[in-house]
Amino acid sequence: MKRIPLKMKRADLTALPKFALPDGFAIRFFEKGDETLWARVETSVNEFDNEGAALARFENEFGPFLDEMTHRCLFIENSAGEVIGTTTAWYGTLEGEKQVRGRIHWVAVVPEYQGKKLSKPLLAKAMQVLAKYHDSAYLTSQTTSYQAVNMYLNFGFEPYLTNDMDIEAWRLLEEVLSRKIL
Repeated sequence: MKRIPLKMKRADLTALPKFALPDGFAIRFFEKGDETLWARVETSVNEFDNEGAALARFENEFGPFLDEMTHRCLFIENSAGEVIGTTTAWYGTLEGEKQVRGRIHWVAVVPEYQGKKLSKPLLAKAMQVLAKYHDSAYLTSQTTSYQAVNMYLNFGFEPYLTNDMDIEAWRLLEEVLSRKIL
């Protein structure tokens, strides 16, 4: 499948979906020193070639904001206390806008735990966190993450269109997901 970046937004953070974690899993917030856990999870899903590159990105993007990370970055742990997933309820602006929105950022579940009904509870919790600080939200993804994009659509996110490439991306996703989007 052609990999095309895309953006999605949700106009409000009311009536948020709720999903419970399966037994044996827990969600907790980031603690200072968890940078290596974040890097391990993100590297496991091929966001980075190695953990060193992931740590460098973490330091660049979040290093100055570690205090904020303690109430915005979430981890899923298995029954042994091992971190197996993460996302961050961050913030930023969409291209062409000045409004600061909440941002679902860096969603990942390590491959051996994918398909175990963990992503929806993680996303639901991150959206609850965003709702404490923001009125609306956005996220970025790509067409190759079509399963995640389908989940985001089901969580009330909508396409954010700024150019012809965006329309191409969503037409491709309509075919792959067998659903009307635009």
